[in-house]
Amino acid sequence: MFMEERLNEILEIIKREKKVLVKDLSEKFNVSESMIRKDLQRLEKEGNIKRTYGGAILERESSYDEKTNSRVFVDLESKCRLGELVLDIIEDNDVIFLDISTTNHTIATMLSNTSKNLTVVTNMNRIAMEFDRTPNIDVILIGGHYNKKLGGTVGSVAVQEIKKFKFTKAFIGAGGINVEDNFISNFNYDEAVVKREILKCSKRRYIVANYEKLYKDGAYKFSTLDEIDYIVTEKEPEESIKEILNNKEVQVIF
Repeated sequence: MFMEERLNEILEIIKREKKVLVKDLSEKFNVSESMIRKDLQRLEKEGNIKRTYGGAILERESSYDEKTNSRVFVDLESKCRLGELVLDIIEDNDVIFLDISTTNHTIATMLSNTSKNLTVVTNMNRIAMEFDRTPNIDVILIGGHYNKKLGGTVGSVAVQEIKKFKFTKAFIGAGGINVEDNFISNFNYDEAVVKREILKCSKRRYIVANYEKLYKDGAYKFSTLDEIDYIVTEKEPEESIKEILNNKEVQVIF
């Protein structure tokens, strides 16, 4: 096997498995461990991976700012799966917060058919509108500066309004969940400030994000793992991630 072929195959393995060990790659390709280390050095220089002690992991992607409208119909299958999980969590008479998130919008769409008596508080206008014909759900729309790109309210007025509540449960979207470095992030500063306040005002705190967000980072940190209770995702994370979350007393729902 030529070196370029080996490099491509190593990269595909890392993309699939998220991490590799030098020893395992050496056995798989029947080459020395020093050769594998050189391969990993090259892949790291190209920005594809990050070397770790005894192996390598996939380089984390950066979440970037997109208009909410452009993401509403993206990855609907995983959003619907997340919606099913969240609907099972929500109980009769809960006061819940659904923040600005296309996943939360999908959850709201599904929740509009429930028979549960609820109060839904949100800072996303699309979410509020989903309950126009749902008499058993009261809706409170948080005021503030309306960010057209995000499709919801942010800023100091929104933060002050949120401080008036104590939510039973908060379901928060995220641009990235960095388990190794202990932070949760998104791509808009003003929105990050609002998310931080929602978490402070909630009894039970859920981060709702698809599996890929475990390998992405946003530009603005709004929480640590110590400040949340649950992560809701559509499939089971790898063992190393579950171990860290377990040590932080964060339960994974999938």
